[in-house]
Amino acid sequence: MTSRLQARGLTLSYDGRVVVENLDFDVADGEVTAIIGPNGCGKSTLLKGLGRVMTPAAGAVTLDGSPLNRIPTRRIASQISLLPQSPEAPAGLTVAELVARGRHPHQRWFEQFGRGDEEIVREAMVATGVDQLADMPVDELSGGQRQRAWLSMTLAQQTDIVLLDEPTTYLDLAHQVEVLELVRDLHLLHGRTVLMVLHDISLAARYASRIVAMKGGRVVASGTPDDVVTEELLADVFGLRAAILREPALGRPHVMPLGLSADRVEQ
Repeated sequence: MTSRLQARGLTLSYDGRVVVENLDFDVADGEVTAIIGPNGCGKSTLLKGLGRVMTPAAGAVTLDGSPLNRIPTRRIASQISLLPQSPEAPAGLTVAELVARGRHPHQRWFEQFGRGDEEIVREAMVATGVDQLADMPVDELSGGQRQRAWLSMTLAQQTDIVLLDEPTTYLDLAHQVEVLELVRDLHLLHGRTVLMVLHDISLAARYASRIVAMKGGRVVASGTPDDVVTEELLADVFGLRAAILREPALGRPHVMPLGLSADRVEQ
């Protein structure tokens, strides 16, 4: 496995409280990787560290071997895009204006928004199915439409590496599938490396080629969905008794919860 984006000895903290500690992590090139784990285990914090939203308390994150803190912000934004949980757009901003913001890292003071940018924005909106919503204010869209608009902006940014923090939050199941199929298309049709945090383990197994399980700020398992999504891991990481079934389309693991594990019930 090759990896352009790596963390070594990474420690991340909030107000002195360590959330991720001494972590080594490689973002697999050319794959869709999902991070799973219980609330508070450090999933979103790790994504912020990899996207240089947070400064490491120790260790480093590197892109192509260079520490992120030594790379100009504009260059990072042209290589790595980070879509946070529940992003918010300024009131009245239209879909087209939001998507156009994805082109900012590629512009210079002497080379403003041009025809090439317009074409990339148009293609991104078509690819995500929001071209008919171009003139709609983002804050008037439904949850699924809004997520597709933000993903369209990410596509227009044209980064090789895409970091998505719970892109299906607050969406019903149909809209979750809609968004995840779009993420899959970003990978298959546009060659993006994708790292995303997901709560739904079955959907993670369905749409990701690799899964990373975290617990207490550390990685406890990493590999294919078959390697990671096991009854033993669910009991250890989530305190959950579950049966692992096979979904009929691709034969990926599907989690059938049976109750809390004995250890968790005793707690």
